[in-house]
Amino acid sequence: MATTKSTAEASTHVLEFNLGENRYCVDIGYVAEIVNTDELTPIPNTPPHIEGVMDLRGETTKIVNLREIFGANEDEELGDRIIVFKRKRGANERIGWLADEVHQVRELQTDLVDTSVEGSQIAGIIRREDEFVLWVDPTAVRV
Repeated sequence: MATTKSTAEASTHVLEFNLGENRYCVDIGYVAEIVNTDELTPIPNTPPHIEGVMDLRGETTKIVNLREIFGANEDEELGDRIIVFKRKRGANERIGWLADEVHQVRELQTDLVDTSVEGSQIAGIIRREDEFVLWVDPTAVRV
């Protein structure tokens, strides 16, 4: 006999954002807050995807340029929104991702996610009528 999942088990909420013309999403459970870009302090001798750090309400937050990691529209000016994550449960390390545009939180039926094309940082792909949305696993993005 087949069992069916309840609606609560088969869905999650994701925050959608853009890098250039590409749309991405991340499970909202990882997101601490969304802020505007403030003055960043560069850190010498760090990988190119680390833009620097910023003071966010008294906490040092490392800012990551996802364009460098994903190779997305590197020639365009960097976005002015930051999605802030608390990376590890119980840890104080805060990470921010630069995004060009942050959209809305959407409910996502997880059975509609194509996981056959996942990459090292991609949890799956959501197909919409007019576009694809790449679902990013923030725990897999190296910082």
